[in-house]
Amino acid sequence: MDFLIKGAMAVTWQQLVMYAVGALLIYLAIAKDFEPQLLLPMGFGAILVNLPHSGALNQAVAGIGTAPGIIQWLYEIGIEASEALPLLLFIGIGAMIDFGPLLSNPKMFLFGAAAQFGIFAAIVVAVLLGFEFKDAASIGVIGAADGPTAIFVSQVLRSNYVGPITVAAYSYMALVPIIQPITIKLVTTKRERRIRMPYNPQNVSRRTRILFPVIVTFVSGLVAPSSVSLVGFLMFGNLIRECGVLQRLSDTAQNVLANLVTLLLGITISFSMVAERFVTWQTLFIMLLGLVAFVFDTIAGVLFAKFLNLFSKDKINPMVGGAGISAFPMSARVIQKLGIKEDPQNHLLMHAVGANVSGQIASVVAGGMILSLVPQIIG
Repeated sequence: MDFLIKGAMAVTWQQLVMYAVGALLIYLAIAKDFEPQLLLPMGFGAILVNLPHSGALNQAVAGIGTAPGIIQWLYEIGIEASEALPLLLFIGIGAMIDFGPLLSNPKMFLFGAAAQFGIFAAIVVAVLLGFEFKDAASIGVIGAADGPTAIFVSQVLRSNYVGPITVAAYSYMALVPIIQPITIKLVTTKRERRIRMPYNPQNVSRRTRILFPVIVTFVSGLVAPSSVSLVGFLMFGNLIRECGVLQRLSDTAQNVLANLVTLLLGITISFSMVAERFVTWQTLFIMLLGLVAFVFDTIAGVLFAKFLNLFSKDKINPMVGGAGISAFPMSARVIQKLGIKEDPQNHLLMHAVGANVSGQIASVVAGGMILSLVPQIIG
């Protein structure tokens, strides 16, 4: 009983805040079904690492000294030393993605590029607020709605705010069904949201599907060499899917590998959620800046579609442009639901999927470009 009382007295107010944060993430995962595979382990980990003298962070052994705890060890090996966990997750993501809708309608590539505007807008605002450029660049990547890319970029740049950036990135990914409809309705009219887009897919050959990941990796390596590990692992996973001779490996990458790495990544990232580093005013700014980046990415995609409509005979439903973020396939589903709500006969899913998978590629290329630019600007 004395140990329990002493332990309770050792809890700081910052740790109490983190218990509340952890409980909130667990609630959103279970009660609201918001990205449960990530928010639940992150929420539980936030509680775990903030227990007084948590053995999950380090183990004090009498007569021997202090040894790294399991979460610290996982973080040092899987994220800090090699960024292995987020990169391995990209193999699973690549194996899940069907680029067919994008390849059959290459115009959708444009929306993936346009919807990265919020990243760079948030970087500028973060710099103006006094963040170091490496931290501002890492914060901006939240707008891509791509958790693994946000983790990878912030870790490579040695940002001081890996924990808040990760929580913000995955939280906004989970909140896509809430944030995007509100944002899209602000910048579109009812008439625009009812524009119909007949889906007449072109046949995508097996050869094209196989060559696509190879060509994307090669081109990305020339344009943004720092993106090679990000794009390369994503495209490697997709090549496994499309080659047709590695079905068991494809199934393993999509299910076992992706689920296992997601589970480990979620609880491992809690190492950077220790109260003393997490509960700061900078965390609040990061959450707000992440929201700004996310909203501006969506708006940029929508406005770009409206711009194209000025010159195009076949009009594009502007909502499809909003799917150019990386939150696959949630954003595409959101656009489909919005389209059916406005017009029950208007099916936008395949168009939105094309823009969405384009956003997946664009987000990792943008992350690689940031990794290439930051050292030059700082230097």
